[in-house]
Amino acid sequence: MPMSRADLRFLFDRSTGLIQRGLTSLRTRGVQASWRRLIKHFRRVPGSQRASLYLPEAEPFAPFAVPASGAPRASIVIPVYNQFTHTLGCLRALAAHPPHAAIEIIVVDDGSSDETEAALSQVTGLRYHRRAGNGGFIAACNDGAALARGEFVVFLNNDTLPQPGWLDALLATFEQHPDTGLVGAQLLYPDGRLQEAGGLVFADGSGWNYGRFESPDAPPHAFVRDADYCSGAAIAIPRALFMQLGGFDTRYAPAYYEDTDLAFSVRAAGLTVRYQPESRVVHLEGATSGTDITQGPKAYQARNQSIFADKWRDALAGRPSVGSCADTAALSRYPRKVLLIDALTPRPDRDSGSLRLVNLMRMLREEGAHVVFLPADRRHGGADTRALQQLGVEVWYAPFAARLPVWLREHGSRFDTVLVCRHYVMREMLPLLRRHAPQARIVFDTVDLHYLRERRGAELADDPALTRAAGRTRALELDVIARSDATLVVSEIELELLSQDAPQARVDVLSNLHRLGGEGLPFEQRRDLMFVGGFRHPPNVDAVCWFVEAVWPLLRAREPSLQFHCIGGDVTAEVGALAAQPGVIVHGHVPDLTPWLAGVRLSVAPLRYGAGVKGKVNQPMAHGQPVVATTCAIEGMHLRPGLDVLVADDAAGFAEAVLRGYHDAALWQQLADNGRANVERHFSLDAGRAVVRRVLLGRD
Repeated sequence: MPMSRADLRFLFDRSTGLIQRGLTSLRTRGVQASWRRLIKHFRRVPGSQRASLYLPEAEPFAPFAVPASGAPRASIVIPVYNQFTHTLGCLRALAAHPPHAAIEIIVVDDGSSDETEAALSQVTGLRYHRRAGNGGFIAACNDGAALARGEFVVFLNNDTLPQPGWLDALLATFEQHPDTGLVGAQLLYPDGRLQEAGGLVFADGSGWNYGRFESPDAPPHAFVRDADYCSGAAIAIPRALFMQLGGFDTRYAPAYYEDTDLAFSVRAAGLTVRYQPESRVVHLEGATSGTDITQGPKAYQARNQSIFADKWRDALAGRPSVGSCADTAALSRYPRKVLLIDALTPRPDRDSGSLRLVNLMRMLREEGAHVVFLPADRRHGGADTRALQQLGVEVWYAPFAARLPVWLREHGSRFDTVLVCRHYVMREMLPLLRRHAPQARIVFDTVDLHYLRERRGAELADDPALTRAAGRTRALELDVIARSDATLVVSEIELELLSQDAPQARVDVLSNLHRLGGEGLPFEQRRDLMFVGGFRHPPNVDAVCWFVEAVWPLLRAREPSLQFHCIGGDVTAEVGALAAQPGVIVHGHVPDLTPWLAGVRLSVAPLRYGAGVKGKVNQPMAHGQPVVATTCAIEGMHLRPGLDVLVADDAAGFAEAVLRGYHDAALWQQLADNGRANVERHFSLDAGRAVVRRVLLGRD
């Protein structure tokens, strides 16, 4: 397609605008900062690191329909003034991939003189509102918000192409982070490079699009993060809050700085402004207003900066100065920066250690820390990595994360505290951390004392080779403890053991961390038994094999209809073979345990050896499901046998305990209530908060 005069003018305006902005940057930011920005602008981002985008075909207009609801959850307000081609592309993108949320689309025509009015009247489902005269962007947006009926108002520029899932991701932010007052999308260039990952504001009121020209998947830009502001090209805000704040401030009319001002007003109201990377929107930057700040609508940007700086003088006083490193400026609001390293990305639906680590990161975020997670294998963990990013954790992975020595050399100076899980990971990390993060407190998280677990397994098997292996593990683990600044264990039992084996070490208990779940069905509507545990863990394999071989025949003889649900990933051949027994069902990995925790009558924890605190006991108790366990399984868990949990160590006694809990409704309810209270008292996030504040955040 040949270039039109409008296309040529756009290229001319963009080029001259870039030159003008470059000269301004030299004057305000200096040579070094301006050079860094220039390099980013022209740096090639590999195709594999760019976003894969949906870009609708440019076709002549024909009538079509857009999603529409009489009871919308979100009202999308699109202000337009001429530029019909862009408006058409935006609406086609919305029609091609409707969100799950109920929506209405309101186009506010600010006095267009092109085909906008004639064409949009033929778009089914669209709410089209034409203003009496041209009043500018702010006036059009405020008019659209006044017409909105949704719980949320979403402002969307007409020169955008929303990507599939963009709106649902924006709205989900309000659910996952209830203190959110405004959330903005990840803005992309049509070539798949990043345009903005939230905006930065400097002490003089000037702003910058964080992450500009970089990869949208790069770890600093791929997690939910507090932002100074988000460009009004794609933002969502509760409609009631927008009205309460008076809408976009008209002192900035016709446009520019109204979005930055709104973000500051949201914060002044005690709420948070967030950037949501899962919401991707292509923005044809400068398509409607140009890029030259010396002429046209863009000229208001310089004028409005001084208005903004005067209005928010007190709030700007603590902001970084112009020319500061963008990464430093983006994280300047966080008083503490904590790095966590584990062997793999945690999978909280598969093992209790992962659940504990994820809840620890959640707690650190609640305490206002910036949290960075680095898996030692540097692999992207798929949905598990994305879940951490949605939690607000900066997660690193290849190809963005170089080899660990190189990565720590580059990033080590960022952190106040580094926590490393498992002795074999810490053994590798300690020399690197002492060299590249000398300022940081180095904390070793045992997860559980490996040598204690291995020693007990060796004793049960009566195997001298396993005993020698446990001794080697003990030496390695105690060496790491001695060289760390602090050590975390999960139970008082392990704390007492280390008081003898490592008396000079600073050791604290940070046990399993659980959030209380729903109480599930009442006793009468529940049935059967369940076990939950990953089978890469040898004690779990031994436990279910012993239970099915020694206990299950006794139970089936008394309760022929009873079923045992064996749940856990990485099923071994010996565990899989248990399904041959009548009433035994081996499910493998179950992503969502909620229906099982809510509907099965009892959980069993028939462990014969192990160490640490058991998620297979805490998790059902957190959901009001009673547990029958061995003495080993409840070690260090503050549980009272007969009151909070039923306990037996031999097959006959275990079967009898199961039958008591299964048939006695009053006992069952007592165990459910007391077990839940025990989790809240000893294993909730609040229960571990004091240790986290003291050991990881330095609030002694």
